[in-house]
This record gives sequence, C-alpha cells and structure tokens, in this order.
Amino acid sequence: MSKLVAFGPRPAGSAELARAREYIIGELRSYGLKTWTDEFTAQTPIGPRRMANVVAELGGQSRDVIIIASHYDTKYYRKFRFVGANDGGSSTGAVLEIARVLAARHERPRFTYWFVFFDGEEAFCEGWTDCGTPENPDNTYGSRRFASRLEKEGELNRVLALVLLDLVGYKNLELARDTMSTRWLVDLIWQTAREMGYGNYFIEREEGIGGDDHVPFLQKGIEAVDIIQLSTYPYWHTPEDTLDKISPRSLKAVGDVVLASLPRIEQRLLNRRLR
Repeated sequence: MSKLVAFGPRPAGSAELARAREYIIGELRSYGLKTWTDEFTAQTPIGPRRMANVVAELGGQSRDVIIIASHYDTKYYRKFRFVGANDGGSSTGAVLEIARVLAARHERPRFTYWFVFFDGEEAFCEGWTDCGTPENPDNTYGSRRFASRLEKEGELNRVLALVLLDLVGYKNLELARDTMSTRWLVDLIWQTAREMGYGNYFIEREEGIGGDDHVPFLQKGIEAVDIIQLSTYPYWHTPEDTLDKISPRSLKAVGDVVLASLPRIEQRLLNRRLR
C-alpha cells in the first residue's frame, strides 16, 4: 500500500488515481487473475468525472459469486493534501493481498470470487450528504454503478455475499460491528476473529456507519458486511491520514480473519442452498 500512497492524493477522475489503477491492475494480473475495468462518467457537484471500477476474478466450482471489495479513491480536498493512507489505501492493500493469497493456492474455490475496487466512494462536497439527493447521492458512485449494472445485465442473482473493507490499517485498530451490515456475516467474522485471538481488533461494540459501498448491494437484497474503523480513527479525512498511522500487524489481523472466515461463509451459503 505504500506504493499507492506514493501516488499522492487520488480523487476520482485524477491522473494520480489513473496511475494507481494501473498499478492495481498490474498486481492482479501478476497473480494470474482475469481482470477488467468498468468505466463510466459520473455527474458530480464539480462536473462530470470519468471513473472506473476494477474487477478481478478467481473462478470457482460454482458461478455464484462472493465479492471482496474496497474503494481505491481518496477524498477530494482543495485546502490540504490528503493521501488517504488508511482511508482507501489500507483496504485496497488488504484486498490485493487477500487476492494474492487465494490465487496462490492454485485451487478452485467452491464459489467464484470477485475482487472489486470501487471508484468514487468519497463525496466531492465536504460532508457525506452535503450535496446530492437520496436518489442520486454525492458518494458511492462506483458501487452504485456496479450494482445497477449487474442488475441490468441479469447478473445480480449470482452475487451471494459482499465483504467490504474500509479503513482497516490503523495501529490502534478497533473494528466495531456495523449495524447496517447483514447480522450473520458480522457474527461469523467477529466470532472467527475471537477464536483466532484477534478479539482486541474486532471489538464487541456496535456502530452505525451511516453509509458505505455495501449499501447499494444491501438495497438490492445482497447480504453484505462492512469491516471499518470510523468513529475511533482520529485522522479520518484529515491531512494526517499518512503512512505512519498504519500498522502491518493490523493489516495482517484483518487479512487473516477474512481469509479464515471465507470457508465458513461458503459453508453457510451451501447449507442454505441444501435446505
């Protein structure tokens, strides 16, 4: 993720984000994954912006899909330099590493996996809801586009679950249970964390996040979980969200827990299918 941060601020539509995108695509292809982009133009409060979601596929025994996702853009600021080491950088790095580990096993998982990097998660206005409308918000441009496109193409019913990562690298990591997320996914992941000795990172406190890239999928009936540290991250959307706030131990804990949770998620989905 240090390479991502080195590109500098990476708001949607910027040359810096385009360079970050090429880096992400290059990494995914080096793992042997089929990779493509979903490009589109979004109307934003500062005018039209070209955006692109990045998708990589690990084919499974079933065409049914589990998505592991992050946003890879950073928030747009004019008044200071925002490099988003944790907010965008940490989760992007974590999803890349999860993709690398799963691809390196050289075995077909029970389900197909899509590793999705959403563009345009961040609002262009100062606050999350300062601009836009409930029907057309100034945020989650990429995830809304991706979920809508799946629905239009008749592919939405293939997606059984979404695991979203966002702000997962802070050295004082405390991941509360998002109240909007699907309960059984939260319970399963947090129980896995406790069993692995990571209960000090995945804490037993509920928190209302108030919206993220999992929401467009929840709204379309897809079960989803958001793994995020928001209210207790003191550098959120400040110029101090820099690499010195990030801990490799925190990133390892999140990666370990997600990887250990995936077979359990698969089994839960398979059991439901057999009922």
